[in-house]
Amino acid sequence: MHSQSPIVRRKSRQIHVGKVPVGGDAPISVQSMTNTDTLDVNATVAQIRQLEVAGADIVRVSVPDMDAAEAFGRIKREVEVPLVADIHFDYKIALRVAELGVDCLRINPGNIGKEDRVRAVVSAARDNGIPIRIGVNAGSLEKDLQKKYGEPTPAALVESAMRHIDHLDRLDFPDFKVSVKASDVFMAVAAYRELATRIEQPLHLGITEAGGLRSGTVKSSIGLGMLLMDGIGDTIRVSLAADPVEEIKVGYDMLKSLRLRSKGINFIACPSCSRQNFDVIGTMNALEERLEDVMTPLDVSVIGCVVNGPGEAKESDIGLTGGSPANLVYIDGKPASKLRNDHLVDDLERLIRDKVREKQQAEQDVIARDA
Repeated sequence: MHSQSPIVRRKSRQIHVGKVPVGGDAPISVQSMTNTDTLDVNATVAQIRQLEVAGADIVRVSVPDMDAAEAFGRIKREVEVPLVADIHFDYKIALRVAELGVDCLRINPGNIGKEDRVRAVVSAARDNGIPIRIGVNAGSLEKDLQKKYGEPTPAALVESAMRHIDHLDRLDFPDFKVSVKASDVFMAVAAYRELATRIEQPLHLGITEAGGLRSGTVKSSIGLGMLLMDGIGDTIRVSLAADPVEEIKVGYDMLKSLRLRSKGINFIACPSCSRQNFDVIGTMNALEERLEDVMTPLDVSVIGCVVNGPGEAKESDIGLTGGSPANLVYIDGKPASKLRNDHLVDDLERLIRDKVREKQQAEQDVIARDA
């Protein structure tokens, strides 16, 4: 239904977080963070697997101490998705998880002590092919920057980031990504825009502590949307006080709306009105729940009446237009069949899954021909 995105992305150096490329011409990756106790290996592994099913490209895990580092090693062996270790202050934790196979270190070089400690962490990262993520947050700026600027500002965030970057530059270590997060949309956007002009490394986008599921989704969509429209951003995390799986769903929906990623079903649905010939809202709720497992890109329109229904359906892989006495289904833009309301969701789900299988088979045929 949609053409290629008109967004021209900022050119950045590409790094690899495990098997996932970040930056350069790689797709913008979507990530989340576990909120289980890292020492509870089973619970953490279970949550990571849920995130994998939801489509997470990368998952971050907090590693606050050495016991958590050992647990992290056991967790890493149980999952496929690349893992980032979130570490603060203690450089020995970074050295240990590097031995245990971490895919990326989230650590601010300026916070882990003297130059020899920074050098040790960078050496471990270099020797093991591990990138570093510098993560600056408005809520934890250095004390001298708080005094200098009086309060968190975009300039303060960027200055803090450049301090940490200088550590890596002195050690000739270019494989890092950077975030400059704030809960204030304007502050975060201004900081990212400025930082994007100063470095070539990929940028990890986020509006930190954005809020609950609804308010956090809105705030993140506005802030990240502004940056993504500018072509800024190589990986994103939508920070919600909600189930981490929701962060992945919102992240993908955000990228799909900007035509930057296409994974899963892109639903086009009307808000419904008195003209509807079937329960649009109930149908959409049921379809979204039933089809969460579908990762094949597909455009599906669900419109309750004939005003906009045919037009949307003709541009979709599958389109449903409300009608009386039966609703009309379009497949590949052409009228195909009629569905009554009695088993509408079941019948529509069947048609969608048939289309998904058809697309998957076509992709496999192409791969086989090219092999």
